[in-house]
Amino acid sequence: QVQLVESGGGSVQPGGSLRLSCAASGFTFSSYAMGWVRQIPGKGLEWVSEINSGGSSTYYADSVKGRFTISRDNAKNTLYLQMNSLKPEDTAVYYCAKAPPGMYDYWGQGTQVTVSS
Repeated sequence: QVQLVESGGGSVQPGGSLRLSCAASGFTFSSYAMGWVRQIPGKGLEWVSEINSGGSSTYYADSVKGRFTISRDNAKNTLYLQMNSLKPEDTAVYYCAKAPPGMYDYWGQGTQVTVSS
């Protein structure tokens, strides 16, 4: 069965960095686009970033463009999100998701990121 397991979250001061990882199993990872979505406290889900199956095309929300970098290692079945210059408004639970065309069909359990001084 499809499994997505995020890791790498934690607490960091404003301006700091974190790298999230998402270990995928149960499907042919290299055949699917993958994405990151976050849930900000008291708000709904916010799409963060997506990468195509081969890793050659990446997309970002305006709120994270220039600060976050999505990448993937298809040999390791792992998705990454490098987050730099973190702001308090980046505080959220971050989810990775499998992204067949037009939808996100499987999600991980999420990892908490807290940005606070």
